[in-house]
Amino acid sequence: MITSYFPKYVALFAICVLCVGALDTFIAAVYEHAVILPNRTETPVSKEEALLLMNKNIDVLENAVKLAARQGAHIIVTPEDGIYGWVFTRETIYPYLEDIPDPEVNWIPCTDPQRFGHTPVQERLSCLAKHNSIYVVANIGDKKPCNASDPQCPPDGRYQYNTDVVFDSEGRLVARYHKYNLFAPEIQFDFPKDSESVTFETPFGKFGIFTCFDIFSHTPAVVVVDEFQVDSVLYPVAWYNTLPLLSAVPFHSAWARAMRVNLLAANTHNTSMHMTGSGIYAPEAVKVYHYDMETESGQLMLSKLKSRPRSEPTYPAAVDWSAYARSVKPFLSEQSNFPGMIYFDELTFIELKRNTGNYTVCQKDLCCHLTYKMSEKRTDEVYALGAFDGLHTVEGQYYLQICTLLKCQISDLRTCGEPVGSAFTKLEEFSLSGTFATRYVFPQIILSGSQLAPERHYEVLRDGRLRSRSRTPLPVLVLALYGRVFDKDPPRLGQGPRRLE
Repeated sequence: MITSYFPKYVALFAICVLCVGALDTFIAAVYEHAVILPNRTETPVSKEEALLLMNKNIDVLENAVKLAARQGAHIIVTPEDGIYGWVFTRETIYPYLEDIPDPEVNWIPCTDPQRFGHTPVQERLSCLAKHNSIYVVANIGDKKPCNASDPQCPPDGRYQYNTDVVFDSEGRLVARYHKYNLFAPEIQFDFPKDSESVTFETPFGKFGIFTCFDIFSHTPAVVVVDEFQVDSVLYPVAWYNTLPLLSAVPFHSAWARAMRVNLLAANTHNTSMHMTGSGIYAPEAVKVYHYDMETESGQLMLSKLKSRPRSEPTYPAAVDWSAYARSVKPFLSEQSNFPGMIYFDELTFIELKRNTGNYTVCQKDLCCHLTYKMSEKRTDEVYALGAFDGLHTVEGQYYLQICTLLKCQISDLRTCGEPVGSAFTKLEEFSLSGTFATRYVFPQIILSGSQLAPERHYEVLRDGRLRSRSRTPLPVLVLALYGRVFDKDPPRLGQGPRRLE
């Protein structure tokens, strides 16, 4: 089943703007897809059986594409693994792969399907784009032969890549991106030898594209924004939510805000694996998002975005994330710090014992400052301020600096950092800052029920403070400034020594 969220007036607007060349705004669509998974992935299936499964998923995506196009969408993003699922070996993924050429070949698979061999998936995606006059973004698998003259050639004689493809409104292949930072379980795919910064121009702005785990990286995620100056990022993901700091919607919306770029994020939907959370995010605001752990239905979202946000008067100013924190003295406290774990990282915490107060907690070079006022403080709810400054080493390696205020799971301090879903204590005022050694800091606020705080209730100041701006009491689960220190990263995120299967 496909449901959609879209203001009716935008469809009328879309009809008008299509009459001109370069568009000041465009209609973006993302589809969170409940993927139809194969019955088995431990043994290979025939190409015919693989195609049958893929066509079932494309049938669902086709309905979403047509619905989006009817509502005026210019582009639609579908999820990572959205056409055949996940948990494969190199051998069992092979029947699902196609040879995907470089877009420079100027190819419309819909009208010339045999040009690069047997490519029925690309043909069908191309026809979806062409027949509905919409850009279609999908995630499929690419295969490339290699031989013994290549010292990195796998024993089976081929490279296999997790691949995003983009077909324009005429059905032409305009972008192909091989995922550079594979997540630990993706043993079916190869790491590309070199990073790719894939961008392409449209009448409604310049786009970049990368996939899921790439968002933690400097290459390609930061590079396409900072060096290639894209206006919007296309982002297929298969993201399982890991509370408190790595839930899809809060993290992706924070990334768009901090990087000051449009982000179109399409997640797979599988509640048994905690996969949900898609959205359309602008630099200055969350446009629309979907988070649903209750049903198994797909969800289509549409929203109007500025085509070139950098030229807009509403474009947010750059933030100096450590300016305020370095200008103030640490708040003194007689309380002792205590350790706590978040996603295998040991934070230094201090408990917030009063309804109002000022606290500082430090780890290595990072000091986190918090000023707050609570209302309706529950005696059975415990909050703590935490700091982390170190290299994350599980399921990839990447250097983090984190300041976070969070609710502990229960009153036992040993549960601080564990997932928690609801809060009754409310924050009336807050100001969180840190002495960050990076300009890449992603601010997030998660409320009870894993919902986002509306922008009217908070602001990010140019001096690096995440601060309340209304006295509306908010049932906060997490406040976080999630910093990435890229110059302390190892060469590639997904190739760290420790992995948990």
